[in-house]
Amino acid sequence: MAPVTPGRIPHVDLKAQHATIRQEINDAIQRVLDNAQFILGPEVQALEKEIAAYCGARFAVGVASGTDALILSLRACGIGPGDEVITTCFSFFATAEAILAVGAIPVFVDIELDTYNLDPALVGQAVTPKTKAILPVHLYGHPASMDPILSIAKHHGLRVIEDCAQAIGAAQGGKRCGAFGDAAAFSFFPTKNLGAYGDGGMVVTDNPEIAETVRILRAHGSRRKYHHDALGTNSRLDELQAAILRVKLRHIDVWNETRRRLAKAYGDAFSKSGLDTVKHPIERPGAHAIYHLYTVRLRDRDRIQALLAEKGIGTQVAYPKTMPAQPALKDLKSAVQSFPQGELASREVLSLPLYPELPAEAIDLVVAAIQNALEDTLASA
Repeated sequence: MAPVTPGRIPHVDLKAQHATIRQEINDAIQRVLDNAQFILGPEVQALEKEIAAYCGARFAVGVASGTDALILSLRACGIGPGDEVITTCFSFFATAEAILAVGAIPVFVDIELDTYNLDPALVGQAVTPKTKAILPVHLYGHPASMDPILSIAKHHGLRVIEDCAQAIGAAQGGKRCGAFGDAAAFSFFPTKNLGAYGDGGMVVTDNPEIAETVRILRAHGSRRKYHHDALGTNSRLDELQAAILRVKLRHIDVWNETRRRLAKAYGDAFSKSGLDTVKHPIERPGAHAIYHLYTVRLRDRDRIQALLAEKGIGTQVAYPKTMPAQPALKDLKSAVQSFPQGELASREVLSLPLYPELPAEAIDLVVAAIQNALEDTLASA
């Protein structure tokens, strides 16, 4: 790993990762160029098999983005106009956007503040005769509490669609995220733990009917050229991106374990510093988090973020608003109007630099900078 450059610790560094696999990536791209089959070719087919096996599922279907993976999963599960889908109030907007895109109604519930995931104790209370599915998000790479969610779904006859956009390789009880529900949506956005060099997504399922429906919908509702069985869309994973992802998939477990070691180093550094006001991540018993983001909570978050930026330390606020507070959803009727845990998280969360190539010494520098920023904040109060 390269030494830390004084005054610059980025939140993520994609160049550093590419440098470690440059030749493998070049070889993969050249293979596609030589083959000259650029749409739904052998690379996509191979990646689909490899992702399915990795997640412990029977099928995987490559699509154009993580958002499309959510939309097509919902459609393949029969979710449509007027149906209600229970989901978290605290996630990237695509979670709610996908539900609305199929004509369904997102029903938001609050989160567990320790993991930022859907609170299963509130899910059962949100079920109505119109409820057709539950859409949990494995946020920041920590698995949601799937056992109680699956129990509620079974009791009410509901579909479960996992949003695994940030959680490839995460697991609960030895079972990987993506293998719990009826379908699961993955994102290969470049900054994800398994990131493409552009957009990309995948639907994973054990259900052959769901897999086949997604395959049809991603290609204009067509099983064969110029014959259209349904109103679909154009959402095909690019062959070049699939080749790149196949290279990166070979490294994902090592990268994820490195993230876990760095996350532990952060936790140890915070404990040693005595910064009790910084709430750093925990792992629920039996959970195997893969730390897509290492997210802490701090009071006066915005001021501290600005002070860190002055020192060249990159951070991210994911997310500064709950989904029900987004302007695009202002007219959405909701039985629950207040989400105290999600709203607190939106005011306090700050994701710190974390990527597999991050030098270990950077962690002490980041924690020291936070300590200094907190002291400056107290002094100016």
